Amino acid sequence: MTSKIFTIALTIIGLSLFETISSIDNAIINAEVLAGMGPRARRWFLQWGILFAVFIVRGLLPWLIVWMALPQLGPIGALTAAFSSDPRVLEAVERATPILLMGGGIFLVLLFLHWLFLEPKHYGLAGERFFFAQGVWFFAISSIFLATAVWFALRISTLIGFAAVVGSTVFFITHGFKENAEQQEKRLLKSGLSDLSKILYLEIIDMTFSIDGVLGAFAFTLSVPLIVIGNGLGAFVVRQVTIGNIDRIKRYRYLKNGAMYSILALGAVMMSDAFGFTLPPWISPLLTFIMVGYFFGKSVIAARRADAGRAREPDAAV
Repeated sequence: MTSKIFTIALTIIGLSLFETISSIDNAIINAEVLAGMGPRARRWFLQWGILFAVFIVRGLLPWLIVWMALPQLGPIGALTAAFSSDPRVLEAVERATPILLMGGGIFLVLLFLHWLFLEPKHYGLAGERFFFAQGVWFFAISSIFLATAVWFALRISTLIGFAAVVGSTVFFITHGFKENAEQQEKRLLKSGLSDLSKILYLEIIDMTFSIDGVLGAFAFTLSVPLIVIGNGLGAFVVRQVTIGNIDRIKRYRYLKNGAMYSILALGAVMMSDAFGFTLPPWISPLLTFIMVGYFFGKSVIAARRADAGRAREPDAAV
């Protein structure tokens, strides 16, 4: 009983940390758009918008995914499947788990590869600069990775192979939405749109960015209630970051690196489980803590060095 409670607590903490760190970009966009809105609209988004972010997006989406993977259980059964002791439910969950994990794992690995090859970044590890310079190879590497994964997945099941294709499809669809969001943000900051229009825009952006966290959550657990609690706490932290000093968060330059290496690790865990190499439930939280902790420490050291450098500038000028 004690070990079960510990696993649940570790899962929720891991989910919260992963959701928070993977949503830093979202918090920055929110803060920049909110800066051009009236106090009443900002208050509404930060207070009531959290209900939509948690219960609608991070609650409804994982529930729908589990329900679609296990339609025979119905809506209530999909919600409580991870806690059921019914042998028929356990058998259905066991059959559907590799399908869910393969699709989510492919999505996360492609997300990492896109960041590694194409997204501007602060270089936190040796080799990142080299891969960024080879950005033209992103689509070739991704295609080879997907073809290889589908080939081996089809040897297990046609549904698992199809799930791999679906995972890549979801990645490219959401990637298109994110790129459009970044372009629209620049226009929005200069536009004279109403505060209501900006709030609706932020909610749509939040929904798009939440897909990473929701799919990554299945590396921790298939329990929808735990995903809602963990991701909901993470979403609340992101809202608090938005309210607070966003410039302070920007100083921790390697947080995004930590998020992306966590995404790679979780994607690898999900694909390993899908291929039958089952790992202990504490692996995903542990890898998240290690990745985020390392790059957070690296960010703190870099920020202190930058502060020390700025403090020496007046002395040098004298």
